[in-house]
Amino acid sequence: MGQVSLGSGRAGNDPQEVSGPWREAFRDIRRHKLAMAGLIILLFFILIAVFAPLLTTYDYKEQVLADRLKAPSAEHWFGTDDLGRDIFTRVIYGTRISLWVGFSSVIGSIVVGTALGILAGYYGKWLDMIISRFFDILLAFPGILLAIAIVAILGPSLFNALVAIAIVNIPTYGRIVRSRVLSLKQEEYITAAKSIGMKNGRILISHVLPNCMTPIIVQGTLGIGTGILEAAALGFLGMGAQPPSPEWGKMLSDSRQYIQTAPWTLIFPGVSIMLTVLGFNLLGDGMRDILDPKMKK
Repeated sequence: MGQVSLGSGRAGNDPQEVSGPWREAFRDIRRHKLAMAGLIILLFFILIAVFAPLLTTYDYKEQVLADRLKAPSAEHWFGTDDLGRDIFTRVIYGTRISLWVGFSSVIGSIVVGTALGILAGYYGKWLDMIISRFFDILLAFPGILLAIAIVAILGPSLFNALVAIAIVNIPTYGRIVRSRVLSLKQEEYITAAKSIGMKNGRILISHVLPNCMTPIIVQGTLGIGTGILEAAALGFLGMGAQPPSPEWGKMLSDSRQYIQTAPWTLIFPGVSIMLTVLGFNLLGDGMRDILDPKMKK
């Protein structure tokens, strides 16, 4: 009996048990080289966005026509654009815009998509049919074309572009959550919760939603990079951020005519988009490998 008691006490204090799955996941991220590389890239851009005013003495809106299209130098690290504005300053302030659009659009998509997916998967029947057909209608259009159509209706602006990106990506999260809920509601603990009289709302919040978080987190991490790309595409087409906003896609659009005479006006915004999206993709792939039991060795 003493040995049983001792073994039970040790099991209760086991660090592996106390730590929980999320702390274990964070520990695994440190061991995953690609995930760590993506995390480092993202932390770099986040720090740039936070400390942007301390990294430059220029105003991103300041125009000095005498300095237009100057090549990179000690005075202007990334050179200047066609209006004499410092590109380095515009790129680092553009980091704020791109990260804000990426995170905000994904949060909006996750909130609406998760709510619809849970309702469709848990209640089923006619509600599932209506919500699923809504997802099918949105997925019937190419994402960027649907976003363009929404912005054309709402009017060109950064906020409207954000709303369009969020709407376009709702079915992605909704279908993931719906499929997850369809399997979860057959589990014994859901049946037990119903048998003791627990209300559906409490079951959804306490049992169903927490067990849907893993695929949502993985897809959300990848979705932020996609949102940044879509915002840049809308900005490039003139349907996203408007002048003098230093949005990276808009910067590419304004500078495309100088691709041969002043290539630095396109290189630095383009590289910034590439690195940011790469960071989110690497982190998202790493999160999938870590959080998905099927991917673990």
